[in-house]
Amino acid sequence: MKKYFGTDGIRGEVNKGNITGEMFYRFGLAAGTYFTKKNKFRHRAIIAKDTRISGYMLEPAVVSGLISTGMDVLLLGPLPTNGLAMLTKSMKADLGIMLTASHNPYTDNGLKLFGPDGMKLSDDVEKKIEKLIDSNIKKLLVPPQKLGRAKRIEDATARYIEILKSNFPRSFNLNGLTIVVDCANGATYKAAPTLLWELGAEVITVGNVPDGFNINADCGSTHPSLIQKAVIKHKADIGIAFDGDGDRVIMCDEKGELVDGDQIIAMIAKSWKMRGMLKGGVVGTSMSNLGIEIFFKKNKIKFTRADVGDRYVKEKMNKLKFNLGGEQSGHIILGDFATTGDGLLVSLEVLHLLKKATKASKLLDVFKKTPQVLENIKVKDKTIVDEPKVKKEIDTLGKALNSNSRLLVRKSGTENVIRIMVESIDKKILSSTVDKVKTILQKYN
Repeated sequence: MKKYFGTDGIRGEVNKGNITGEMFYRFGLAAGTYFTKKNKFRHRAIIAKDTRISGYMLEPAVVSGLISTGMDVLLLGPLPTNGLAMLTKSMKADLGIMLTASHNPYTDNGLKLFGPDGMKLSDDVEKKIEKLIDSNIKKLLVPPQKLGRAKRIEDATARYIEILKSNFPRSFNLNGLTIVVDCANGATYKAAPTLLWELGAEVITVGNVPDGFNINADCGSTHPSLIQKAVIKHKADIGIAFDGDGDRVIMCDEKGELVDGDQIIAMIAKSWKMRGMLKGGVVGTSMSNLGIEIFFKKNKIKFTRADVGDRYVKEKMNKLKFNLGGEQSGHIILGDFATTGDGLLVSLEVLHLLKKATKASKLLDVFKKTPQVLENIKVKDKTIVDEPKVKKEIDTLGKALNSNSRLLVRKSGTENVIRIMVESIDKKILSSTVDKVKTILQKYN
């Protein structure tokens, strides 16, 4: 059991619990100590962030901790999470740190850590860093002559954009396409409009004026109605919405119909199989729609589920040597090109295929979704779902469903929330099962 790290790094409300300047200094000190190796070269960490006002407080704290271990620090400024992951590898850094709370409101913040290979850290490494966090930090400090230095890098966005372009043919362009882009007032606000415009698209941008407080506020992948309305208004070919740190993407077609991560994954898998690019199969999660599983079975594409969290998806992709995986929420990993979810990279792959298709509605309507209900229940203690009595009652409820239905109840990795998901072709089962789960939770909460 980890003390600080959740399913996707560390996250919480700013100036409470672990999200304080003091704790982020300790995080920097512990992570810097772990990644410092004995060799003749200086050690390097790079830091990127989204647009939250608290980044101005937490970034210096992390930098102070890292410099105290003798690490040099390069500050990239606002950049999508996978941009940070890509540059961690290409700039030969020992460590990459992304300051973000992803799709959460501005009142939250956190961090995600990446190793020199651009991969998110394993549970084992995170546990070792946690031990260092709780150790006597005075023993981790280097003498004055070995302190690191900090430097700001001004061209990080341009470097990221060029890496993304290099994954496609030089002739690839978006000429003739009108695209609505919602940057969630977050980390993609520079990179996304710039890249799409450079490739020749007419770009209509919303959620693109971050002020430190408006990240994810009624915009982005968690509020896709903004792109739906804008696509209809401007008669655009497609709408694309990112979350606060740019590792998720949700789309809508030219009719304003929403397209979630499952449909995008299915479309890419179908295309890659036809082009001989799909390796092994596809990794989804326990939240992936039952319809996508049925679709893959009909099309003879191997499909397996991992725990929720793109890190676990990537771990299973590596284990099975699959090169495509992701989540319904829009975390999608193109394994030959990225080590983590990248909304902008996935968007380019979809747009690359859209150039050859007639309409987004035809391209992105791949399988029939099984009706699904998702509900989040706020609780005082989310660990109640791990109690034997609760698990037994929920398991009994799930086993009683027919073969065309599915129940999943899990705790959030970052909030005091229990997530309920029910799938069924019978609408009565959907509502009644959710109500029964709520009754169980109320009884024990």
